[in-house]
Amino acid sequence: MEERAEAAPSPPPAEHKREQEDEDEALHVAKRRKVLCSEFAAITSSDEAVARRFLASCDWHMERALNAYFDPPGDTEAAAGGSAPACADTGTCIDLTADATTSTAGVNGEDSQQKEDDSNFSLITWNIDGLDLGNVKDRARGICTYLALYSPDVVFLQEVIPPHLPLLQMKAGNYTIIPGNIDEYFTAIMLKKSRVKLLKHDIIPFPTTAMKRNLLVVHVSISGIELCLMTSHLESTKDHSKERIKQLQIVLNEMQKEPESTTVIFGGDTNLRDSEVTKLGNLPDNIKDAWEFLGKPQHCRYTWDTQSNTNLNAAYKCKMRFDRIYFRPAVEGGHFIPRSMDLIGLEKLECGRFPSDHWGILCNFDVIL
Repeated sequence: MEERAEAAPSPPPAEHKREQEDEDEALHVAKRRKVLCSEFAAITSSDEAVARRFLASCDWHMERALNAYFDPPGDTEAAAGGSAPACADTGTCIDLTADATTSTAGVNGEDSQQKEDDSNFSLITWNIDGLDLGNVKDRARGICTYLALYSPDVVFLQEVIPPHLPLLQMKAGNYTIIPGNIDEYFTAIMLKKSRVKLLKHDIIPFPTTAMKRNLLVVHVSISGIELCLMTSHLESTKDHSKERIKQLQIVLNEMQKEPESTTVIFGGDTNLRDSEVTKLGNLPDNIKDAWEFLGKPQHCRYTWDTQSNTNLNAAYKCKMRFDRIYFRPAVEGGHFIPRSMDLIGLEKLECGRFPSDHWGILCNFDVIL
């Protein structure tokens, strides 16, 4: 006759609770690591196995892992049994830390000298559409390519997302990067260290925004001339027109607060319709729209064009001048006068998409000392 096996005693309630908490914590860690692997793979154009190896070796610290991947010590890769990033041989990863004369973007020495000329100042403003996670790694690489190609003195970016920051910090080592936030999505200003000296910066809140928008203000010195730079991403969509107009008024007020001896340049994704500027009473007499100042050149009028730019796959066709540059000239002292304006990001990447659903604006200024 077989003996019946005795049932295992049930664990005490407190112990059972601890076990459940341990399981929940393990599940949370596993989910978080999976997200980190996905983000790492997206930024580096690698796969999750490579991501897991680098992250695990860096105690799951994203920035250290990215540093190890992009800038490995001489023997690290061989010792780890891995291979260098594919982009290292193909040249598709542009190293923004390199000078323009040696950059793989192919900027020649003459162009580089022109960009460093004290009589010229260049600025790019671009909504890089970080909220669209489709082909985010390819599009981020495309943005870097353009920044390396034009090597602007200042860059205004909108719709930056957290994974962009460590990438920009590593690949744009010759720029000082000032973010307008560090969560979800935000703006950022990049200053070329060899040309632009950071003095101070501030973030002006928009009190009634429903989209976490603000105004990023940076004071700099260029060739001994003080300059105030501002960027923002004003409230989006037609339904938020009233809030957008309120935000524009805050921007104009902040521009007017600066000393008359300081040139003020604002640029960003304003989402503005011309009728909204009219409703506000148009721009103050001493604040100019750079595009209008240059004679309204039609080749760079529309910065958001769903007919030419297919990233959104929009069924509707719409052309808008959402991205704008405003400037308030200094009354005396050094002057920054717009000389030319062009759109950038007009070419599709190898993935079949554009770097962003917005075109970027490249604006060149004459500097009169």
